[in-house]
Amino acid sequence: MVSALPLLAEFLGTFLLVLAILASGTNAWVVGGTLALVILLVGNLSGAQVNPAVSMAMFVKGALTTQEFVSYAVVQLLGATASVYAFQAFA
Repeated sequence: MVSALPLLAEFLGTFLLVLAILASGTNAWVVGGTLALVILLVGNLSGAQVNPAVSMAMFVKGALTTQEFVSYAVVQLLGATASVYAFQAFA
């Protein structure tokens, strides 16, 4: 079973990254800075994958179990979706 703390970290990290992308209009400095901040803040908790494609690569590599991969991917997609709704609510 996957602990709740890494899943929360992935949710919040993905939320922040997608929100930065949407709010900045894909400004490379903002997106890069946000990604660096997310890695710094949640890297020790979950690996700061914050992207289902990265989680898939880690799964294929054998670093994640099937349960971990599915859990991370679902939480990352939920974080991205929540970010879009938050952006639309305040934009």
